[in-house]
Amino acid sequence: MLGLKKIDIYIIRKFLGTFFFALGLIIVVSVVFDFSEKVDDFIEQKAPVGAILFDYYLNFIPYFSNLYTHLFVFIAVIYFTSKMATHSEIIAILSCGTSYRRLLVPYFIAASIIALFTFIMGNYVIPHSNVNRLNFEEKYFKRMYRNPDRDIHKQIAPGVFIYLERYNTRSDYGTRFSMEKIVDGQLVSKMMAANIRWDSTKQKWKAHNYWIREVDGLTEKLTSGVDIDTALNLFPEEFKRAHNIVESMPTPELREFIYQEKSRGQGSVHYYIELYRRSSAPFAVFIMTLIGLTLSSRKFRGGMGMHIGFGIALSFSYILFMQISKEFSISGSLKPLMGVWIPNILFSLIAFYLYRIAPK
Repeated sequence: MLGLKKIDIYIIRKFLGTFFFALGLIIVVSVVFDFSEKVDDFIEQKAPVGAILFDYYLNFIPYFSNLYTHLFVFIAVIYFTSKMATHSEIIAILSCGTSYRRLLVPYFIAASIIALFTFIMGNYVIPHSNVNRLNFEEKYFKRMYRNPDRDIHKQIAPGVFIYLERYNTRSDYGTRFSMEKIVDGQLVSKMMAANIRWDSTKQKWKAHNYWIREVDGLTEKLTSGVDIDTALNLFPEEFKRAHNIVESMPTPELREFIYQEKSRGQGSVHYYIELYRRSSAPFAVFIMTLIGLTLSSRKFRGGMGMHIGFGIALSFSYILFMQISKEFSISGSLKPLMGVWIPNILFSLIAFYLYRIAPK
């Protein structure tokens, strides 16, 4: 099997088996806690049992497990490697002429399988499953798409700005609409309407009681009427978008969405964080694998308990550092790319240092 030895296959099976066991155990615990927290909401909102099981929890499980894959990998490596170290299996492997670098091979093969699985799930599978989960939450827990704001301002294209006094997301109806087009700092046209409504048949916005002012140098032209179809580069869903709606977009769709927002002079930092997080998560699997191996392959006086305790503390410090760097990105102190990758860079240095001092 690809030149692998029996000990390699043994370690890979141990790694993957322990990982999926830890994953399953923590998922069961998390589902129990989540259900106990939300059971009153389920009863109050009269959520059907089928919807709870298949629309919510069936999609909550992959979302939760993929979010903390690196944590489960770390726990799995710490657990089964410390058991091997306690039983002197690691010493026996190294004593038989296997180098410490060669010992990394089966670990990184197993980590590659998990990282590939994480990448595919996070970029393509989970976004689709999040649609049902987010729709369930919007319907029974909160109005995720609620847009109660007054005085909505948006840039829908370079130099094109719109304003709405109010917008109703359920009827796709806005009041006191205006649109301005500015070229080289000069107003060239302005449209105002008492209201606009989305025509789902024509896939266009219809303005009611409108007037249009067009400016060409020193001349102006005024046009008014009752109804007019517009060609706005805007869709009703854009009024409904919340930060977490990007979780329901596969990566190609998310990239296209970010490009469109950027072309309009808009774009939330949350979108970039979500995009970069999807590419950084698989690398965290390799980092945590290396740290877990170097920590647990040696014997400590505290035994396996010391390994697991120290490993959990380190993994939670990684999660904490991720949240801190994310907040710095949101506040503008860090670029989103740096904010997402700094934890990986820092813990890569820690992993490299632990590898250098590991007994060989």
